Amino acid sequence: MALPVAFFAVFFAYPVAAIVARGLKVDGAWQLGRIWDVLIQSDIRHVLWFTTWQALASTALTLLIALPGAYVFARFDFPGRHVLRAVVTVPFVLPTVVVGTAFLALVGRGGLLDDLWGVRLDTTVWAILLAHVFFNYAVVVRTVGGLWAQLDPRQEEAARMLGASRLRAWRQVTLPALGPAVAAAALMVFLFTFTSFGVVQILGGPTFSTLEVEIYRQTSEVFDLSTAAVLTIVQFVAVGAILAVHAWTVRRRESALRLVDPSVTARRPRGAGQWALLAGVVASIAVLLLLPLAVLVQRSLDTPDFGYYRALTHDDGAFLVPPIAAIGNSLEYALAATAIAVVIGGLAAAALTRRDAGRLVRGFDALLMLPLGVSAVTVGFGFLISLDKPPVDLRSSWILVPLAQALVGVPFVVRTMLPVLRAVDGRLREAAAVLGASPWRVWREVDLPLVRRALLIAAGFAFAVSLGEFGATVFIARPDNPTLPVAVARLLSRPGDLNYGQAMALSTILMVVCAVALLVLERLRTDRTGEF
Repeated sequence: MALPVAFFAVFFAYPVAAIVARGLKVDGAWQLGRIWDVLIQSDIRHVLWFTTWQALASTALTLLIALPGAYVFARFDFPGRHVLRAVVTVPFVLPTVVVGTAFLALVGRGGLLDDLWGVRLDTTVWAILLAHVFFNYAVVVRTVGGLWAQLDPRQEEAARMLGASRLRAWRQVTLPALGPAVAAAALMVFLFTFTSFGVVQILGGPTFSTLEVEIYRQTSEVFDLSTAAVLTIVQFVAVGAILAVHAWTVRRRESALRLVDPSVTARRPRGAGQWALLAGVVASIAVLLLLPLAVLVQRSLDTPDFGYYRALTHDDGAFLVPPIAAIGNSLEYALAATAIAVVIGGLAAAALTRRDAGRLVRGFDALLMLPLGVSAVTVGFGFLISLDKPPVDLRSSWILVPLAQALVGVPFVVRTMLPVLRAVDGRLREAAAVLGASPWRVWREVDLPLVRRALLIAAGFAFAVSLGEFGATVFIARPDNPTLPVAVARLLSRPGDLNYGQAMALSTILMVVCAVALLVLERLRTDRTGEF
């Protein structure tokens, strides 16, 4: 446990604390009155209000659209079900920059809606809300649908035999059982949309700003570290509260349900109503999830002879290297970040499953989720101002980027490996130890064969999220070694059709890499639990 604690202390807690202290300390004295001064500003109150209500609206819209999909994947067995389930999950592992770019190609200037009907939705809140649904649809399908598939349908059938209508049986039997899963999914969607950065940065324009975007603006454009520090504290407190409620809902779900094998609950749709529901869900997936990606690919090919892709191999002066170099940089960084995340996350998960783990160690489980919600912009800028002198001087080192990316990957590793490690029979470890095996040999010969698949899945998720990390990387990636998300954002910030087309081409490449990684994962993973 010492290594994961040290890792988070040095590369998460220390940078965040450093930037907060830099913003709120003047001549060695804390200026806590600055918190109130910032919060009473009308423009900051507007940012806080918009951050909250757009997250609530995004969560409600996502649940409204995705819950029918969760039911269909849980209860219906139809051709192509597993492939479609993998396709649904692709948007979640895509970088937010790619999501924003895909919707820009659909609803922005020169986009599909603009070409067909002269309608533009970029710089409107509807573009942001729809992009958030696109990004979080899989959270609801995986979390709620995974549990729904394991609920015993005979309980609802028994209620109907006792005279309850279909709606009443669902409302009084199934819905209470699904309640914790729906709450957990809603909280996760709210967390991701509350801290939204890349989507709002690209689609919101100067009109809309979330806390994350405002922290970036105050840090990199206005250079007002005190305001950025206050907003970081506000976001930290909000995220901590969200994660506390999420942990409570997960405990309720784990302790209150009687589950069955999901393979016996799915059946072919019967009747016109069920086939219509299946068709409606497939159509919504095609319009909301597949269409933006298809338009993104089409825009990247909207020139003869793959002109936008060929332009990526040339340096026009805006980049110190050709944009195509970002592909190799991103792959190298993501592989290094994956190795770090698997080691740190694997050790943390192993420590959390020990029977003698104290309350403090178990509480570390919740803290591991904080990097998903705390401002990545704060972490990235904190790296620059805190890791720049001995004994930890990494500002000019290439490892800085993988370290920042690994912070985001570790929670996925822990959440993937923890349920499997907890399911390993402790008597197997005890028997091996009695026979004289060392702790390392016990892990190698008992635990590793049982968790190998979970380890591969965890590594795949860590690779995908590391590949697309943007908030922290935008600060610390060197100009001569840009990552794919940074290069996409840089191209989008420059005028001209060539830059726009190159951004679409790079985004398509990034999307394909993430999709391939996810499809490999889908062949490995099983549906034993409702965990995402």
